[in-house]
Amino acid sequence: MWTVVACLLPLLFVSVFIFGIQTLIITAVSVASCLLVEVASQKALGRKVTVADGSAVITGLLIAYVIPPGVPYLLPVLGAVMAIYIGKHLLGGLGYNIFNPALLARAFLLATFPVAMTSSWLPPLRGMSIFSRLGRPLDAISTATPLAVLKTQGMAAVSQQFGEVPKIYSTFFLGLRPGAIGETSGLLIVLAGLYLMCRKYITWHIPVSVLTAIALLTWIFGGPDYFGGDPLLAILSGGALLGAFFMANDYVTCPTGKIAQLIYGTGIGALTVLIRLKGGYPEGICYAILLMNPLSSVLDDWFKPRRFAPPLGGVK
Repeated sequence: MWTVVACLLPLLFVSVFIFGIQTLIITAVSVASCLLVEVASQKALGRKVTVADGSAVITGLLIAYVIPPGVPYLLPVLGAVMAIYIGKHLLGGLGYNIFNPALLARAFLLATFPVAMTSSWLPPLRGMSIFSRLGRPLDAISTATPLAVLKTQGMAAVSQQFGEVPKIYSTFFLGLRPGAIGETSGLLIVLAGLYLMCRKYITWHIPVSVLTAIALLTWIFGGPDYFGGDPLLAILSGGALLGAFFMANDYVTCPTGKIAQLIYGTGIGALTVLIRLKGGYPEGICYAILLMNPLSSVLDDWFKPRRFAPPLGGVK
């Protein structure tokens, strides 16, 4: 748990650099709220207090990472109650929850506070000088996310506000774009994910299948109005990388079998593209993971290894 926390912290440092101290405050409020709700829930339900295991800290970080950097401070507090008390402890505690707690909190906040959750984006602050060194005019930086611009105005507006495709690749990969607190820097997310793979905390099956499905289906069905069918832009422009490496791989809510993980990840990627193209919200990775969460045990049951034993009395 604490290794995952350490892998998530560089994303916070980059977010503070890009958006300012506001992101640090929101993250601190989210983590502190999750810790308090964790202790209160376990005491109220007569369970052993296990706040030192790090699970509440991870949930607090991830709640902050999937919300805009300009939301009111009350939102991460309410998100912590939904994630820890309702999504985790009322379903039996750690190891028994059906849904990813952080994403359940995000879905709750998006349904309850849709205006704040879809309009509280901040323009890059200290990153302004970096944009200018990259040859980007400062007035071209929008406070809307690339996916939001694409959904409402089309691909031409994305190019106008964020630059041509080659520049978009580099700036988005580094994290110099509006977005949720922890989803902007693709570089750090990939490095953290690779480290967790090397340490064997996660395997490649879910992230690779999620991203492959998003890339392939965007290329097939995206068309000129959806990033020109460009698979790389579809991956770099939203929360796909954060979801693939840190949300879909949640130990409790994902399958354990390798084949099951590949199908699970492919389903997440397919639903993400479907929601992005046909749904009302520009991003789809949150709901895609939540929709696939209840199928984890079913997939494990369908694709569990078949073991054959000789009949009693030995083989004749």
